Amino acid sequence: MLKEQIAASLEEVFSKYGFAEPSVAQLKTACNVSLRTLYKHYPSKEVMIVGALEYRHQRYLAFLLNESPSLGVESVLHIFNKLEQWMKEFAPHGCLSMNAIAAFPDNLVISKAVKEHKEAVRQFLGVQSQREDLSTALFVLHEGVSSAWPILGRDAVTSAQKALLQLLKEN
Repeated sequence: MLKEQIAASLEEVFSKYGFAEPSVAQLKTACNVSLRTLYKHYPSKEVMIVGALEYRHQRYLAFLLNESPSLGVESVLHIFNKLEQWMKEFAPHGCLSMNAIAAFPDNLVISKAVKEHKEAVRQFLGVQSQREDLSTALFVLHEGVSSAWPILGRDAVTSAQKALLQLLKEN
């Protein structure tokens, strides 16, 4: 339980300040634990970042499923509405996972965590839409929204939903 609480605090700090700015001492303070306890659960900053990303992944999928209608088109439209809410509330500067890759482009451990998250989201979209054959196209729309959000805001979601409906109609 403590490890999860620390991961939640790490996620919040990295989301707010990025990955370069907070020192381990600042992370320890934000987590409200001793340095020894922080390193016991997360022995390096790299492991802290991965822990925060994994925690965020679980929180994100649960958030998308909250109040979700049954599977199919309505479920995917709901996911994109929830994505808009997520971006407003938790990711105004874009996707935390992609920000991690940008900050640590050569780090294999962080890259692996991000790739696993993205693949899980792609599969999730295929299952929720009941169109696993379109999972990659839905994923590209999803990623487009999170990438364009800082610039386009709501227009990114609206455009993606229109493209989504057209894609599902044609296939």
